[in-house]
Amino acid sequence: MQNLTLLDGQKFQITIQRLCRQLIENHNDFSGSVLIGIQPRGIYLARRVAEELRKILPESKIEQGDLDITFYRDDFRRREQLVPNQTKIDFIIEGKRVIMMDDVLWTGRTIRAAMDAMQAFGRPEKVELLALVDRRYSRHIPVSANYVGIEVDSIASQKVVVSWKETDGEDKIVLVSEAK
Repeated sequence: MQNLTLLDGQKFQITIQRLCRQLIENHNDFSGSVLIGIQPRGIYLARRVAEELRKILPESKIEQGDLDITFYRDDFRRREQLVPNQTKIDFIIEGKRVIMMDDVLWTGRTIRAAMDAMQAFGRPEKVELLALVDRRYSRHIPVSANYVGIEVDSIASQKVVVSWKETDGEDKIVLVSEAK
């Protein structure tokens, strides 16, 4: 295996801060906006963004939740027994601007499932997508992110691995390729 580090350390944190500044440009004080992290790994991005936004906008109420999409996936019956994650959304999304977040945008299928799952919580005014990594040129479904940390051109045999300090001990994005 060959590993190429795409982002780590201070650059990782600067990327999160840049995404937060872009969100502030479009959502001001977040009074009509909410953040939703897609389980399992998008929740770390959403929590980190929410934490950073609270530092930048201490007077604003930043609402952040976690959304499980297990039973909305189009392949959940084809896979071995799946263990669902927890959905934790303790606010109303009806009429709000929702910013869905995931660590890696690849085929678009996760985002489609998340949009279906989100409908159980109301009809938002608008839905936007924030992805830490956008693996361009690999879409199965026509989905694009409104906010992107980094773009990666990769082939199907490669894998993008996002490590989070909270669970993996460090913030890092690595492109993994099979050695020939």
